[in-house]
Amino acid sequence: IKSQITNSCLQGEVVAFDYQSKMLTLKCASSSGKPNLNDVILINLAYVSKVDIIHDRTETPPPLASLNVSKLANRARTEKEDKLSQAYAISAGVSVEGQQLFQTIHKTIKDCKWQEKNIIVMDDVVISPPYQVENCRGKEGSALSHVRKIVEKHFRDVESQKSMQRSQAQQTQKDSTLSS
Repeated sequence: IKSQITNSCLQGEVVAFDYQSKMLTLKCASSSGKPNLNDVILINLAYVSKVDIIHDRTETPPPLASLNVSKLANRARTEKEDKLSQAYAISAGVSVEGQQLFQTIHKTIKDCKWQEKNIIVMDDVVISPPYQVENCRGKEGSALSHVRKIVEKHFRDVESQKSMQRSQAQQTQKDSTLSS
């Protein structure tokens, strides 16, 4: 299948097609690379420029594995909440650094939310702008200590990444100077 929009191609096994809505369900190799998993992609054929049949099946396909609908609903709800949280942060004028820190903390501790421009972690720790270790407040204990470690590591990683980018840029500049 070739997309009109992205000009990209997809290959997989057709598992369902709805003629009325022009929707195709394709089973593809897992994007995670795990051999025992598959990606299931819904494709709106209105945005497809070309479909090639590579191998036509004549026998009846095996029945589809049952889906855990409650698990899918929970995942959809969680994703929606995450996106709404990101949208809230942007609309509240939170800095990019604050948004990145929130994402980092949220990977480890799901119980974090925005309260205006402050990050609230486990209802115990408040991180206020500019979101540095010294901006972490809460009752002294393991929660505050753990969050401070996450914040510290986040900024160490960010600084390390910036440092690598600077050295790569300097190397590129040296290379271009030498070649001219």
